[in-house]
Amino acid sequence: MAVIAILALTVVCIPGILAQTPDTSHVQVERQLIHNAAARLLREESSLLSKECTKVVHLLWEYNTNITAYNKEEMLKAQLNYAAVQKESWRRVQKWTKVRILLKDQYLERQFRELAVLGSTALPEEELRDYTRVITEMSTIYNTAKVCSYHDPSKCDLTLSKDLSEILKTSRDNEELKYIWKTWRDNSGKLIRQHYRDFIPMANKAAKINGFANQGDMDISAYETEGFRQEIAAVWEQLKPFYEQLHAYVRRKLREVYGEDVISERGPIPAHLLGNMWAQQWLVYDIASPYPNKVSLDVTPQMIEQGYTPKKMFELSDDFFASLNLTRMPDSFWKHSLLEHPGDREVNCHASAFDFCNGEDFRIKQCTKVNMVDLITAHHEMGHIQYYLQYKHLPYAFRNGGNPGFHEALGDTLALSVSTPKHLEKIGLLKEVQEDYEVDINFLLQMALSKIAFLPFAYAMDSWRWGLFDGSIPEKDWNCAWWDLRYEFQGIKPPLLRTEDDFDPGAKYHVASNRAYIGYFVSFIIQFQFHKALCLKAGQYDSEDPSKPLHKCDIYESVEAGNALGDMLQLGSSKHWKEAMSVLTGEEGKMDASVIREYFKPLEDWLREDNLKHGEFVGWRPDGQYCVYKAPSNSQ
Repeated sequence: MAVIAILALTVVCIPGILAQTPDTSHVQVERQLIHNAAARLLREESSLLSKECTKVVHLLWEYNTNITAYNKEEMLKAQLNYAAVQKESWRRVQKWTKVRILLKDQYLERQFRELAVLGSTALPEEELRDYTRVITEMSTIYNTAKVCSYHDPSKCDLTLSKDLSEILKTSRDNEELKYIWKTWRDNSGKLIRQHYRDFIPMANKAAKINGFANQGDMDISAYETEGFRQEIAAVWEQLKPFYEQLHAYVRRKLREVYGEDVISERGPIPAHLLGNMWAQQWLVYDIASPYPNKVSLDVTPQMIEQGYTPKKMFELSDDFFASLNLTRMPDSFWKHSLLEHPGDREVNCHASAFDFCNGEDFRIKQCTKVNMVDLITAHHEMGHIQYYLQYKHLPYAFRNGGNPGFHEALGDTLALSVSTPKHLEKIGLLKEVQEDYEVDINFLLQMALSKIAFLPFAYAMDSWRWGLFDGSIPEKDWNCAWWDLRYEFQGIKPPLLRTEDDFDPGAKYHVASNRAYIGYFVSFIIQFQFHKALCLKAGQYDSEDPSKPLHKCDIYESVEAGNALGDMLQLGSSKHWKEAMSVLTGEEGKMDASVIREYFKPLEDWLREDNLKHGEFVGWRPDGQYCVYKAPSNSQ
């Protein structure tokens, strides 16, 4: 009762009293009582939220690995129950708003700040129910969408993960690619548009309850950075000249295959020809390889020949983490994870890592195929799990990455080592690799098709979402604004005329499930900064030594690098991300595109020379109409 009485008095009086009163022993006692009560409250909230989180993640897992009407309803009920628990916790935390300044304890204050943003859970119960249902409906449309075969119209069971991705990657038939591209959007995004109309005001209302102007502002608040959008824009301007050289080169190589009737000399690249459903990474190395007679760095054939399985691919990643003195996956991970499509039920094949919030259960869901792309994805997802393992000791409020990009960057940072010819040789997937400039250029081009090509897509994704949330992109322009941004940032166009009856952004998982995307942009920048810091600690990189360039570094088996990485990961979100980054880099934490430019410099120089030699126009100009601005036929 004494503590309660003191707290009641404190909320009303103490801030003014302490501002005028010497720090007497009486005040010190009161301050200590307040501090102890705050610490106890946060421990109790952490325990409660962890237990409730475990319950809801179990049902999220059940639904995502077995998409049925029953599992969907059970998941929805669990999400709503979890939301109610979170809201009650939030109310208890809010009572400390006027008192927190007295704690003089940054660790406790930061926990309060983390728990003070409730997200969509802040909505009133009935509205939260509607919000949860609309997200689930959009996700279900996306996850269960199927397409009929181009060659056999009676076969209508083609799914994105099992069939369409492979067709886009391997087919060189312009008409088949165009059909797959369009039909996927007809059967996914187009059906989501009506739901998205309902979703936008609910998302914005939740943001306003949390104290933000709109959902976009709430998303970027996780970066705790004033002028965050301006920082992103500045980083992109640093990289744009390199991207334009890559774009010009790939456009010419594709034109040589498909002809000028399909790809104009100065226009944007048709999106369906780049080997990926969203043209976010360009899987056209077979067409674009600078030196096709040199050894291929796509080791898929070797993986198949050596009998790789999905499990073996994840074991390879586990071995890499262990070689750095980081934590191996627990037995429960191997027992419960879903590492390939089960074949007997509908599953959400979008690769994801699950933290069950109890410090014991961590799983991955991935419909893995035996190829190099999925090997890299396996490392990416294992990076999430490693992060979970490293910060599992922290309170609930801090069990997260330094910022959303940190989580995405971790596995990719290791994959920068795994992808090197040196490492592929070390693990037996490449025969002896000699020092060869042409092999280096091939390697860097393959990496650029994944890393550099992705960045403007990620920027366009959330630029579009931000525009919808703040109202600068009105509903009548949703689809055409999307293609304006794709043109502006990527130099990409749709393969056929689009209208506002379409909803092409909705054909992407992160739009359908309302997942912020700018974290991936951040990730693709900072992973190179992490890589450089780790390479320095591993003695694998020296800017003054031509034999140790950044792009050849492999940190495998470097305990010193692993220990430094672990020190950063164990912080979770308990420190500002710039402070956490400085633990690893030893410098002021910030996004810096100069490192990625350094990594790719030999390729950038080669592309500039090659484009000049072939007289290739660098940049893009409109070559027709891409989208018709008109109100959608189903608008209300």
